[in-house]
Amino acid sequence: MTVEVAAESPPAGLWETMRADPQYAPEHLALAAVRRIGPQAAQWARAMRERHPSMHPDGLAQLAVQRFRWHGRLSGAATGAIGLPGAVLDVAGLAWTQSRLVLHLAAVYGIDPTVPDRATDLLVLQRVHKAGEGARAALGVAAGREHIGAAVARVAGMSTARAMAQLSWRLARMAGVRAVRKVAAKAVPFAGIVLGAWVNSSAVNDVARRAIAQYRPPELTAVPLPRSPSA
Repeated sequence: MTVEVAAESPPAGLWETMRADPQYAPEHLALAAVRRIGPQAAQWARAMRERHPSMHPDGLAQLAVQRFRWHGRLSGAATGAIGLPGAVLDVAGLAWTQSRLVLHLAAVYGIDPTVPDRATDLLVLQRVHKAGEGARAALGVAAGREHIGAAVARVAGMSTARAMAQLSWRLARMAGVRAVRKVAAKAVPFAGIVLGAWVNSSAVNDVARRAIAQYRPPELTAVPLPRSPSA
């Protein structure tokens, strides 16, 4: 059984759903992440515990953080090299990477990553909503709109350009890239390569800290320090 976390972009069907309904793009992403990534995260955590039975949960958590931070850097550098279209795609990829990380961290600390409550967690941890109540309400709306179809879900009269602008803004907020100048700078060729990698790495670290603080059991002992050799 492999325990590697493969690089993965948001599925094509999700991208189309978010483009059709940009107002609820973060909610659609969170729902899709739990459905698609939740079982993978649970399997990964089980496999890692079998391979490293003596490893502390905090150690497993750091393995997940390192892996997804690398994914974020890679996608940020790659999309930074292709200008503004890459910057728009990158915020979607970054939000997806963060969601994958959160679900893997939940699994590491014994929290089921496959249940609907994890979608609520994603939206709160990524600061799309301030509290779970608002997140659950928005998820309910988004889940209903998934079945309406793209033509009906799209705001009447919204142009493609306007829909894409709203989509990129909503996803940028979800990913934590709130400074518009950072997103714009990522669209500058060459400079965007370095900045894209840095912005993504920082955003992954931010959501990792919040997720660990939420999921880590308070009774869990700290990682034991190595003993100093006797004098």
